[in-house]
Amino acid sequence: METIEQAIKENRAYYCLDCGKCTSVCPISWREPLFSPRTMVEATKLDTNGAVLHDGRLWMCLTCDRCTQICPSDVHFIDFVRDMRILARGASEEGHCSHGATIQTWMRMMADPSLKQNRLDWLTDDLITAEESDTVYFVGCLPHYEALFGKIGAQGVEIAQSAVRILNHLGIEPIVLADERCCGHDLYWEGESDTFRQLAALNTEMLRATGAKRLVTTCAECARTLKMDYDLGMEVMHMSQLLAQNESQLPNSISGKVTYHDPCRLGRHLGVYEQPRQVIAALGLEMAEMAHNRGRAVCCGTSAWTHCGPTAKSIQVERLREACAAGAETLVTTCVKCQIHFRCALDDPHLHDELNIEIKDLTTLVAEAMEVVSANG
Repeated sequence: METIEQAIKENRAYYCLDCGKCTSVCPISWREPLFSPRTMVEATKLDTNGAVLHDGRLWMCLTCDRCTQICPSDVHFIDFVRDMRILARGASEEGHCSHGATIQTWMRMMADPSLKQNRLDWLTDDLITAEESDTVYFVGCLPHYEALFGKIGAQGVEIAQSAVRILNHLGIEPIVLADERCCGHDLYWEGESDTFRQLAALNTEMLRATGAKRLVTTCAECARTLKMDYDLGMEVMHMSQLLAQNESQLPNSISGKVTYHDPCRLGRHLGVYEQPRQVIAALGLEMAEMAHNRGRAVCCGTSAWTHCGPTAKSIQVERLREACAAGAETLVTTCVKCQIHFRCALDDPHLHDELNIEIKDLTTLVAEAMEVVSANG
């Protein structure tokens, strides 16, 4: 992306009718009066000197895609925001990075082709992988998130281990790459396109060299990125999709009432809504839907680890209250970041008693059901 004019044209921003429908569904617009998709588009079209690149509003957007779905003119707002962020970075602007830019730093480090990693220590002796297979399991940054967010009980390594255990249960011995890199999702959506391309090139070369026909990942954002922003020449699936295809092999062994949080990337970006619910039902669990579900689901509050503050926290708390109001004992999600953000909100001692709900990843939930069957002989 080279100019603001190009970003406007390529993403249909000139077609905006100024109707305000996007503003009515945007979770940020409800809380930040200075921001709405409509006013961002208007300000950019009227801008003649690039001031919009410097006013900070570009980094408020969650790129959750609610606005694009409801837009009668098919303005591609989140792509417009991404392209404008690329231009803003070229003008020495960037969003405020949460966690001291730790996560962005390890992503940038992985873009170095000479980097040698130790990525497979989480594999235990009971997990069977292969040098050659028709299936690759793409782990993503799960072990790194474990190291950073273990203090709030975030599942990282447990998700990865559960994934391989489930694949083995389905008769699959996956390839797990010893030198896999971050998929680059966060850098891409924050406008750091050059580093994203470097990561994509390294991953693409390694993945194609495996000869595998299918890639399975447990991360909603990896699934979105690898399927839509890479050209791998292989099928890309989220674990929930694979599990739904093999529903008959899932253990109907656990009970309880759960609700499911649709991650933006798996839901609105990829259109995967029913498969996770299908898996939950197959395990024997009762589903309690939240008021906002599927395409109307509320985002977990922050995107690409950027601009996380009181507004993000209020969105997370609202979503957790909605889960509790549904009568669920457990909130299940299929995105490690959603899990981390919700656990972070629950870590507030002033809210823990009010928001008394457990948070689990779908992959670990399936592995727990398998353990119940194994324990009962």
